[in-house]
Amino acid sequence: MKKIGILGSGTWGAALANLLTGIGHDVVLWSKFPHEKEALENSLTHPNLPGVDLNKKIHFSADIVESVTERDIIVFATPSVFVRQTALLARPFLSNKQIIVTVAKGIEEGSLLTTSEIIHDVLKDKDLPVVALSGPTHAEEVAIEMPTCIVATCENIKYAEIIQDVFYSSKCLRVYTNQDILGVEICGALKNIIALAAGMSDGLGYGDNAKAALITRGLREITRIGLAMGANINTFSGLTGIGDIVVTATSVHSRNHRAGYLLGKGFTLQETLAKVGMVVEGLNSLNAAIELEKKFDLQLPIIDTVYDIIQGKTTVKEAVTSLFSRKKQNEVNFY
Repeated sequence: MKKIGILGSGTWGAALANLLTGIGHDVVLWSKFPHEKEALENSLTHPNLPGVDLNKKIHFSADIVESVTERDIIVFATPSVFVRQTALLARPFLSNKQIIVTVAKGIEEGSLLTTSEIIHDVLKDKDLPVVALSGPTHAEEVAIEMPTCIVATCENIKYAEIIQDVFYSSKCLRVYTNQDILGVEICGALKNIIALAAGMSDGLGYGDNAKAALITRGLREITRIGLAMGANINTFSGLTGIGDIVVTATSVHSRNHRAGYLLGKGFTLQETLAKVGMVVEGLNSLNAAIELEKKFDLQLPIIDTVYDIIQGKTTVKEAVTSLFSRKKQNEVNFY
């Protein structure tokens, strides 16, 4: 049994708390908001996980000290834009014997740091190992123990293997390991942008052909960025690459796909965000993706198009014409 503190009580944090408590670990689920903590504790349900009963053995807390002190593993499960401030809150109470896990997916605008790099940046005086846990994993399915595969990633394979053992569940979660943490996190952050594009395609009423093309060519764009940054090309054909982009770009559980779908239907960005009602990570990663494109002098037509739509520079319908009017190219040789 491990003592685990999960920072962030969104759907993924709650699903992991349910999973880990069910395995037999001692879990604290932290929310920054006392009223949210009280609601979860009193109802043992989550508003965005309908039909899921939270394990009564989960300890709910709004106290950051209680949630990280003397915990073996600290899991960062906040939206990516809140990882830095959460790490700053936790830093004074962390010890050098703990392992940090990040399940947040994003790239910080300006610094261009992934979530594990943000945590390292904030906790550099602590010298703590950080493992990224990523893959095609919708919280709605993990929470009800549907079969799922995920990847624990760290440059030091020892820590990835520890997390592999801690999170493994023969009922529902098979955990692989990988040492390419940069590639895994690039995939996790940027696949959300491609999911927005796939949702827009569905919103316009296009079929599977268009969506398959967007997913395939979108993964190629993510791979260009990853290779330019020094990632391992094999990561992009694995669970955290093709696996995660497929599930995010096609699933009814995907808030990024839903946001794109609503935009494709003609809703404004403000209307779309109101209807989705949760963080749309693809929107948070767009500016960073454009910065990386400029930094490495890349061509990312799908990502560029999504950016232009969000910025109001073009409409979804006009964007389709623009993409199809691009210069002819060889599919295999052009990275």
